[in-house]
Amino acid sequence: MKLINKTIVIPSCLIDTNIIVNSPLEQFEVNNLLSLQIPILGYITLTLTNLALYSILVLIIIIGLHVISNNDNKLIPSKWSITLESIYTTILSIVKNQIGSNKESYFPFIYSLFFFILIANLIGNIPYNYTVTTSLITSIGLSVTIFIGVTILGIRIKKLAFLATFVPNGTPLNLVPLLTTIECVSYCARAFSLGIRLFANLVAGHSLLKILSSFLLKFFNNGLFSSIIALVPFSIFVALSVLEIAVSIIQSYVFIVLTSSYIRDSYESH
Repeated sequence: MKLINKTIVIPSCLIDTNIIVNSPLEQFEVNNLLSLQIPILGYITLTLTNLALYSILVLIIIIGLHVISNNDNKLIPSKWSITLESIYTTILSIVKNQIGSNKESYFPFIYSLFFFILIANLIGNIPYNYTVTTSLITSIGLSVTIFIGVTILGIRIKKLAFLATFVPNGTPLNLVPLLTTIECVSYCARAFSLGIRLFANLVAGHSLLKILSSFLLKFFNNGLFSSIIALVPFSIFVALSVLEIAVSIIQSYVFIVLTSSYIRDSYESH
């Protein structure tokens, strides 16, 4: 008795490609767009990724917006100029209220940080574009860098008194080790809380929109009746898209407010 093994080959034309659904997390992957090998010190490979490309694009847009809104040679301010002046005033008031009216030297940093996050978030809301702030390298990198800078600032200003930050006032002596550990962990959590908050909100919103758009596309491709039914979830999709734009603006605002409060804590004693 012989066993015959047969391999059945299915032609690719008979495979339904509609059953293959791309992961909603694919839009957050960092991909190489261009690689160049330069014969210097051996071979140095220079790689241009979508993260680097969109970071450069964000920088160009920010500079372009401020060039367009330049009102030096005009008697009547343009809409761009009025908008940027309003943002300028708002951020300046945040710096004065959070850090102090006599510490406006931090304003350029906070202003630049706000525009970088804002433009990066808004570009990501355009279909088929990459969101720079959904990269952990960017969001956590910003958060950790700010944390290190704020810590160095606090040590420089308070010196040994900086250690009092980890010991709450009026703490009994026998509870000092426990509460100091808790305060230290809470303080170090700042290194990640800023970045994770920004990263998580944008990734969650973009993933939800990706999933909904995939289902809506199938509805609209299944005939007139399905297209009519899909109008209801489509209106929800539009509302969520508007909400995602609002989240992009709010997260930029929250990021600079928390950064300003961390800088203020470096000056104040607890």
